[in-house]
Amino acid sequence: MSAYLPMVLLASVGLGPNAAAGAEPWLLFPGEHGPGNGKHIVLISGDEEYRSEEGLPQLAKILAKHHGFTCTVLFAIDAKDGTINPNNGQHIPGLEALDRADLMIILTRFRHLPDDEMKHIVDYVESGRPIIGMRTATHAFNVHNGKYARYSWDSQQWPGGFGRQVLGETWVDHHGHHGSQSTRGVIAPGMQDHPILHGLKDGDIWGPTDVYAVHLPLPKRCTVLVLGQVLDGMHATDKPAGGRQNNPMMPVAWTTSYRGEAGKTARVFATTMGASQDLLSAGLRRLLVNASYWCLAMDVPSRANVNLVGTYKPTAFGFNRFTKGLRPADFAK
Repeated sequence: MSAYLPMVLLASVGLGPNAAAGAEPWLLFPGEHGPGNGKHIVLISGDEEYRSEEGLPQLAKILAKHHGFTCTVLFAIDAKDGTINPNNGQHIPGLEALDRADLMIILTRFRHLPDDEMKHIVDYVESGRPIIGMRTATHAFNVHNGKYARYSWDSQQWPGGFGRQVLGETWVDHHGHHGSQSTRGVIAPGMQDHPILHGLKDGDIWGPTDVYAVHLPLPKRCTVLVLGQVLDGMHATDKPAGGRQNNPMMPVAWTTSYRGEAGKTARVFATTMGASQDLLSAGLRRLLVNASYWCLAMDVPSRANVNLVGTYKPTAFGFNRFTKGLRPADFAK
């Protein structure tokens, strides 16, 4: 990443003139050559368990370097020392970047952000611009007070909040056994030709995180693309679990739509996979890159470049396992 970016680029993504200097609490990756040139994607991390602070910078690098999208990555920041602190559910600086974003990718968990920060997210969602929700984004917010309480995962006013109303489902439960059963992606019947599945086949998608439960069937507006086969073990070669866990299999990736208050209908993609370790799977990276193109109503490549950028050694998922003392600039290379 360049140390300093042209003022025009910084202004276009809604960040100040020092945004790329390394001191700001976010990352900005300028788009290189590719179809995404001129499009801006904002990726919002902030979960205690699945290391979104590691995974989303890697996804942003792939989208910027291989596909030309300019990407801003936001983090949960400790206001006391400026380090990344996923346990701080009340602060994600830089959300004003959403004001001019073309696509929002979100992987947060039970955030209870103040109204002035939530406003940027809500304004984006209600504008009808496209959205990708990953893993715990089904329960992205836990906002029981304030102007935007309806976005909470357990909202009664707006049943299921952001998760169910926008993405298609809120938090339900673990379906696979957490930490001992992994997930193998199986293409849903009749979906092989969907653009988001270009270059993918059964088994290409795998992750050590377990399958999440959803209420079946998903809302009629949802189209299931990938089912999650529960594996009895933490390796891609492990055998499928027997019994009811795979009969039926739970959806782990689907498309849906959301009509915002502005009257525009957004393309939405959701997946209950997406931990930093899951992104070691080229198949999952391909799914997310393809979904970015599809959400932006762009032609999806027949086989997108999803090679990792730089060194990527994600930390195992788990509470309080994040590497303390890191700043956004530590994920820049």
